[in-house]
Amino acid sequence: QVTKIICIFARMNSLNTNNIKWSENVIIADADYIDKVAFDLIVNFERIINRRIQPADMAQWAVCIALDGGLREGEHETQLVLIHSQQSKAMQNFRPSDYEKDLNAQAFKDPRLGEFVISSYPTEEKMVGKDDFLVDVARTVCNAKEVKRVMIIPNSEEGDAYDQLRDMLRKVDDEKRVTLFAMQPLPGGNFRQEILGYSLMNALGISANEIK
Repeated sequence: QVTKIICIFARMNSLNTNNIKWSENVIIADADYIDKVAFDLIVNFERIINRRIQPADMAQWAVCIALDGGLREGEHETQLVLIHSQQSKAMQNFRPSDYEKDLNAQAFKDPRLGEFVISSYPTEEKMVGKDDFLVDVARTVCNAKEVKRVMIIPNSEEGDAYDQLRDMLRKVDDEKRVTLFAMQPLPGGNFRQEILGYSLMNALGISANEIK
């Protein structure tokens, strides 16, 4: 059982990610997108399994993404970076949900994989688009020497974030293990691919036996 998220890190206010000391493992997610996909799964699967589905457990989802990204049992540190629009103050289909009160500068300890540290970054389209900011963060993380494993969840259904990432990742050192997550297989590149739906279903408490 993943322990409850607790505050242990000072708040990171700046969008300047160049001064951040990165962990060996980093998850970068379009939080608005994963929130939307979680909603779609809840609506569809409530009809199929005929029961109420609770919001996704953020900690459980992060652990599943780390496992799908190749992290194995040990005392690791993993950073989870949630990028969202400035208008969005909270996630509607995840718990915890409020970016500032519940998620930013929070952390939790998983008994198998170690510590996860969460930060959230709002973006304003007039200054820098969310897709562009996500790609910039991914580029910074991939260029950081201390980072060994990167897991990226862009909005692969709208915009050009996925195409930008594919082009950018062609120049990344082959020693970095980079995994991109989407709801269906997409044209590949210098990275691994995993299906996003599996981790979200797990975090939503939907078991394989229920949908057979």
